[in-house]
Amino acid sequence: MLWAYGYDGEDIHVSGVTKAYVRGSALGFHFCPECGCVAHWRSLQPNEGGRRRMAVNLRLTEPEPIAHLPIDHFDGFDKWEDLPRDGRCIRDLWF
Repeated sequence: MLWAYGYDGEDIHVSGVTKAYVRGSALGFHFCPECGCVAHWRSLQPNEGGRRRMAVNLRLTEPEPIAHLPIDHFDGFDKWEDLPRDGRCIRDLWF
């Protein structure tokens, strides 16, 4: 999957009907009611600053509006830090 991460209503905006699945008390996963694909996830509770973290599955959008966005890589296994950008953008992975 190709995910965009941010905060609900700030840098991430979603629209349309989804079917939510909540497991535990941290995240709600939202699925397309037609095909069942995961559309996005959203934290159930806002953080200390009142912001709600979320991520959206970019593979469910049209490629043209997001083609220019840079690809960021993250080492979530060993160092838990951002890796240097290699200059690629979504266009390089999708088209």
